[in-house]
Amino acid sequence: MSGQKHFPVSSAYSTHNTVEIIRGGQSYFSLLLQLIEQARHSIHLQTYIFDDDETGTTVAKALIKAAQRGVRVFMLLDGYASQNIGSGFIATLKKSGIHFRWFEPIFRSRHFYFGRRLHQKIFVADAMHSLVGGINISNRYNDMPGEQAWLDWALYCSGEVSAELFNLCVAVWNKSGWGKKKQQMLTEEASVHLRTSECLVRVRRNDWVRRKNQINRTYIELFKKAESHITIMSSYFLPGRLFRKHMANAIKRGVKITVVAAGTSDVIMAKHAERYLYRWMFRNKIELYEYQPSILHGKLTTYDSKFVTIGSYNVNNISAFASIELNLDVLNKPFAEKTEFLLKNIIENDCKQITQKEFEKYNSLVKRIWQKICYEIIRVVFYLFTFYFKQRS
Repeated sequence: MSGQKHFPVSSAYSTHNTVEIIRGGQSYFSLLLQLIEQARHSIHLQTYIFDDDETGTTVAKALIKAAQRGVRVFMLLDGYASQNIGSGFIATLKKSGIHFRWFEPIFRSRHFYFGRRLHQKIFVADAMHSLVGGINISNRYNDMPGEQAWLDWALYCSGEVSAELFNLCVAVWNKSGWGKKKQQMLTEEASVHLRTSECLVRVRRNDWVRRKNQINRTYIELFKKAESHITIMSSYFLPGRLFRKHMANAIKRGVKITVVAAGTSDVIMAKHAERYLYRWMFRNKIELYEYQPSILHGKLTTYDSKFVTIGSYNVNNISAFASIELNLDVLNKPFAEKTEFLLKNIIENDCKQITQKEFEKYNSLVKRIWQKICYEIIRVVFYLFTFYFKQRS
């Protein structure tokens, strides 16, 4: 389109945006279906897990209807995490006009995986509306009869950042898949309507192979800049040495750090390894809570009631050095205050504080030894997994 404003993918904040934090479950999927139904030009969906269960089937039907009314629909799924989708399901998607592609790992089977993961979760409609977070397309992330969704978050954006995310989706799509003709796409969407309200938002990516470590830098930046408090909600909280160093330095400056971790994890060994680090947190006077009602899958951090980062990035070395991750940083006081209020309510109503005294009471010497073993196993796996990419980059 002539006169189309182009928004390159950059590390700078865009200004003209509106944002809203969306909790996983019914709220998220209702909004997702609404945005699919309202789309008129294009849809990009790139995610780690897409299951062909009730939730996946509902989303797929909405995408098929969009494609049938002339919307260009592009679906990119991780070739390992989504490999259980049936071939008939994929054939139906393609037959309906949906452009479908796998993001291929280097090696994969039903029981083995080695290579980069497409771990980002992103939806963009018409280069104007977007959802970025940690929510996969699966019943586990939705509110099902008699079963509460895993706790997770997404950021709903309209404005400039959505056009930037559209261009990012195009770039990732064109680089994905082996031996396939790349489908170059131009930014042909309707012009972005710049809002009178201002909200600073920036796109942050991690992809070690492409030498992208922006989310790592976001965390180091917030550890250095925080003056009052930091709240970290992380589903698999295993910070590496560099992060632990910066966290300890922040605490020495008088910054209060609160960590909300999973009470029950879908990766049991990771939870045992995480609990091995609890003693480090106690020594550094970090306030620790475990979420109780369901599995915690959210990845969300705030500081000083002015900044929020939210997306697919877990605070561990897999996200730091192997996976393709996507976060959005929001520098906006009213939004940060609202987000911190949500976290405060969750901490007060749905979390259990873990104190050193209680932890030692319920964790025998045998348990502590097992936690140490799990930590060392995962540390070695992380090292071997990320060493390959460090050698390539």
